[in-house]
Amino acid sequence: MKRTFKIILFGFLTWLIPFIVAFFFYDKNGQPTMDILFIKSILMVVSSIFGAYLLVVYFKQLKENFLKEGLVVGFSWLIINWLLDIVILLPMAKMAFSDWFTQIGLRYLVIPVFSISFGYIAQLQHKN
Repeated sequence: MKRTFKIILFGFLTWLIPFIVAFFFYDKNGQPTMDILFIKSILMVVSSIFGAYLLVVYFKQLKENFLKEGLVVGFSWLIINWLLDIVILLPMAKMAFSDWFTQIGLRYLVIPVFSISFGYIAQLQHKN
C-alpha cells in the first residue's frame, strides 16, 4: 500500500508543481505574459527536473524489479497527468481536447521514457 500511495502522490506532484509554476507566467485575466512557446519550454524543463528528482527518491527505496517499477511508475504518472489535465486544465483553459493533446498531452510521453530509462539503468547497476 505504501508503494501505491507513493506512486499516486508523486504522480500528482509531477503535475501540480509545473501547474503552480505556470501561474507565474499568466496575468490575472489568464493571458500569457510572454511567448507561449517559451513558457511551455520552461514548464517542460521544470517538469523534467522535478520528475527526475522524484524518480531518484522513488528508486532509492527499491531493491528489485527496477525495470518493472519503471514501467508501472511511468505509465501511472502518465495517466495521472493526463487525467488531471483533462479534468482541470482543459476546462480552465477552454481548450479543445485535440489542441491540448498536440500542444501539451503528447509531451507527457517523456514521463514513461524517463522512468523506464531509470528502471533499466538501475537494473543494469543492480546486476553488477
